[in-house]
Amino acid sequence: MATTPADSISLQAPDSLINTDDGRQYWEAVSADLDGMLGGFPYISKVDLQGSKNFLAKLGIGSKEGLRTVESALDGGAGIGRITKGLLLDIAKNVDVVEPIAKFTATLGEVTGVRSISNIGLEEWEPQTGTTYDLVWTQWCLGHLTDDEVILYLKRCKAALTPETGLVVVKENLNSGEEDLFDKLDSSVTRQVRAESSERIIRGKRILTEPRTKQLDATVSSWPCSRLLDCEW
Repeated sequence: MATTPADSISLQAPDSLINTDDGRQYWEAVSADLDGMLGGFPYISKVDLQGSKNFLAKLGIGSKEGLRTVESALDGGAGIGRITKGLLLDIAKNVDVVEPIAKFTATLGEVTGVRSISNIGLEEWEPQTGTTYDLVWTQWCLGHLTDDEVILYLKRCKAALTPETGLVVVKENLNSGEEDLFDKLDSSVTRQVRAESSERIIRGKRILTEPRTKQLDATVSSWPCSRLLDCEW
């Protein structure tokens, strides 16, 4: 992956280099399967999904005895529905899918429990009037949004959460270096966890935990946002 510190190619902020059309062109050329979704590493899916299930179980959500299921969930940047089918439909009665690449969601409409499919980007998504979510899951796609777009997206998530109990989970790869990295290949940014942009994005959230998935090559963090309605965005 051709990631480069942005100041080596431009004095612009890394996220200002993101081009939505370039990013979508990249994904339009990717195969609609696990290999395509996971960059040639389909084997990480099982480990990733199990880690996510364990994570939600710590928050009291799951399909096992003693855990609660939820009425409604949103899968933001769903791709082919890997998380919808492998995680969310086990714990939610209804799942709404947001994914800009239509070919990835072509068969999801046939899946029981998938309530709606919106083929738009997260930067365009608006919650439907009267729809609330017990859980919003967004994984490995916020790098395609600018810092401002991420904040606005999270504000819209906030507005759509079930009061008091609604949760937002963001799961992203993080750069362990000193700067955000812009990747020209898919026009995305990998944010550095202590960088100004990351601090700006996560400011105001109550971070419950930051688990590491040791089996994966990259560092993966999950940021749950409990009581998001009290946040300062």
